[in-house]
Amino acid sequence: MKFTLSWLKDHLETEADVHRIAEAMTMAGLEVEEVIDPAAKLAPFTVAKILSAERHPNADRLQVCQVETVDGLKEIVCGAPNARAGLTTIYAPIGAYVPGLGVTLVEKPVRGVVSNGMLCSASELELSDESDGIQELPPEIPVGTPVAGLFGAEPVIDFEVTPNRPDWLGVAGIARDLAAASVGKLKHFDIAVVRGAFPSPISVRLDAPQMCPVFAGRVIRGVKNGPSPAWLQKRLTAIGLRSINRLVDVTNLIAYDRARPLHVYDVAKLVGTEIVVRAGQVSAETAHIEGGEPEHLIALDGKTYAASAADCVIADAGGERPIGLGGVMGGESTGCDETTTDVFVESAWFDPLVVAQTGRALGIHSDAQYRFARGVDPVSVTPGLELATRLILDLCGGEPSEIVFVGEPPASPAPFAFDPAYVKRLTGMDLADDRIGTILGQLGFLVTAGPADQAEPWIVTPPSWRRDVEGRADLVEEVARIEGFDSLPDTPLPEAARPAGGVLSPRQARVRTARRALAALGYAEAVTWSFTKQSTAVLFGGGDDRLVLENPIAADLDCMRPSALPNLIQAAARNAARGFADAALFEIGPIYLGDGPADQRTVITALVAPHAARHWAGAGEDALFTLKGDLTTLLEEIGAPVASLQLTQGQNRDWWHPGRSARLQLGPKNVMVELGELHPRVLKALDADGPILAFEIVLDNVPEPRGQKSKNGGGKARGSADLSALMPLTRDFAFVVEDAKPVGDLVRAATGADKALIAEVRVFDVYRGKGVDDGFKSVALEVVIQPRDATLTEAEIEALTAKVVAAVEKQGGKLRG
Repeated sequence: MKFTLSWLKDHLETEADVHRIAEAMTMAGLEVEEVIDPAAKLAPFTVAKILSAERHPNADRLQVCQVETVDGLKEIVCGAPNARAGLTTIYAPIGAYVPGLGVTLVEKPVRGVVSNGMLCSASELELSDESDGIQELPPEIPVGTPVAGLFGAEPVIDFEVTPNRPDWLGVAGIARDLAAASVGKLKHFDIAVVRGAFPSPISVRLDAPQMCPVFAGRVIRGVKNGPSPAWLQKRLTAIGLRSINRLVDVTNLIAYDRARPLHVYDVAKLVGTEIVVRAGQVSAETAHIEGGEPEHLIALDGKTYAASAADCVIADAGGERPIGLGGVMGGESTGCDETTTDVFVESAWFDPLVVAQTGRALGIHSDAQYRFARGVDPVSVTPGLELATRLILDLCGGEPSEIVFVGEPPASPAPFAFDPAYVKRLTGMDLADDRIGTILGQLGFLVTAGPADQAEPWIVTPPSWRRDVEGRADLVEEVARIEGFDSLPDTPLPEAARPAGGVLSPRQARVRTARRALAALGYAEAVTWSFTKQSTAVLFGGGDDRLVLENPIAADLDCMRPSALPNLIQAAARNAARGFADAALFEIGPIYLGDGPADQRTVITALVAPHAARHWAGAGEDALFTLKGDLTTLLEEIGAPVASLQLTQGQNRDWWHPGRSARLQLGPKNVMVELGELHPRVLKALDADGPILAFEIVLDNVPEPRGQKSKNGGGKARGSADLSALMPLTRDFAFVVEDAKPVGDLVRAATGADKALIAEVRVFDVYRGKGVDDGFKSVALEVVIQPRDATLTEAEIEALTAKVVAAVEKQGGKLRG
């Protein structure tokens, strides 16, 4: 929606400039898109006079003109056919931007002659759609006069209209809101009744009152159509509308001025003397055929549209010939042109939903459809017709008939009780009752005193153009936006009391800690479905019919998952298919081992697919040991008893590689973790390339640490550091054990030999080969000894060494000679 400041001043007495108006509109809730100032574009252009014009020496169609300009005498090359001596025209200096051409003028030769500027046409300045040559101005206009003032270029405000405010689609409605916002004083105009001189020869019949409840019209005979006067053309072209002729321009003017669409029919082109408003129907040519084709209408835009039973159709010829789509667009067959002498002016009210559906179905976006779809004021039917009659008589002459009025307009909005104290209750604004009543009255609401026995002292009746106002909160919003949202008090909310302790359960805290730890280790979190395909669930020990869904969201998600591994494997495969094979993913979520509540477990599952790019230095360290290191770090972060865990091999389930997997457990009945390489058979079934390594922690099986909990739920709270002032020392041992013996058992045995003095045990070598029997391996351990109270003597060190050897020998290790 666009309008100019001068147009607004037809309805509003104000001294505010266009920028003040735009600011006030924004504060009142109107979404101003931009303020377009054509005068700024025309600022470089001034009036000039051609003193002489001679043929260009190197071009037959060009002339070299000596031009008197505001900058003095200039030589300008011009190709316009009407360039001649004595012509007063428009001059553009070097450096000016010509909007119609989209170029900035530079000094350059034209066929060997330098042109010191340009002589412009109206189209080159975007003052008209086309022109035959440079603009011809009256000779009495002085040289140097700014062009912007000559053409009356003025700023245009462009704003967006929300669907609930159809009254803003007319300049009068905008002026009403601005007057209420104290930007000016609203001008009130009474629309004079134009008495008819004869009965209307055209009658109206409503066959679809649900689509068009009310229809009014009148004939005006003896009109003289033609180009509109300059003031009307200027008003329409300023907002981007093309002037067509006086009759059409009047309807466009009223649509934008009063938000009241109208239509004008050429009486000579009507068939019969009756206009019928009905629903769309099957065309007469195919009516005898079952399921015949819908009737068609050639509209004013030159396009042909098929009208269905959901569309409102205006017809003549006894209702047989469609001549318009009600509330959307008229037909080409009855359009007005220069030869029109008698017209029928239509002013009706069409159901907004019907109009909106017609526009959407047929792809028509006309000014009338835009307004009717949002809801035109039903009370404006007769006033709009009277206003159009007066303008047509003033511009085209003629004699009007009496008004034909058929139907009943929809009921006006119902009144409701309102307490002005509600404004402060909802907004905090402390406004006097008089101020609230004044705002509502200026917006068109009728405020009267309520019954004495009623709690709310006022009865408020919304105006006919505000059908969006249905209750007290709507009135409060009206008062708040007009008073100004910047007037809302900014009292801060009272500070909420902080909880005495943490709000996370131990398990939730562990999940949060695990998520952060894995992210820090370089894993990306995946959030997958809690479902999988039943055949996939079978591969991971699930697929029980009790866990099959009756109504799955997809065919391949029909079973509750027994593990998070299949979904992560498929996620890694999808990444690999898109060029990202080297994946590291994790997920924390539920798995389902049965159909009871006790069969649900929470797992922390991580997966790596070591497919790094080839490198001359080799593949690097073993991915399995890297994964195990990440697992150990994670277990320590969540407070698991890492030192007490037993590592067992050969007992993992079928989806793990039998020789490259293990489990961590606290005794045979509490399996906390399974880890290792996934079986190639399983990967092939899931269309994933190996190797893929993973671990899965059953969080329910991880015991909570004893003693005081830390803030993150991950273990005991740390006290002060217990650092010894004495230097540590190391001793190396090599033990021969059976090849199947877990090295972790040796590490735990050596660590437990003397927990007070042994700070750490590290594996630094595993050897198989010459000097070691087949089926055995040599494991080298570095034992870090940390004295506490005094430096250890040689005898004390030897005694500690003997304890380490004895402890490892209990695990089957033999000190290598």
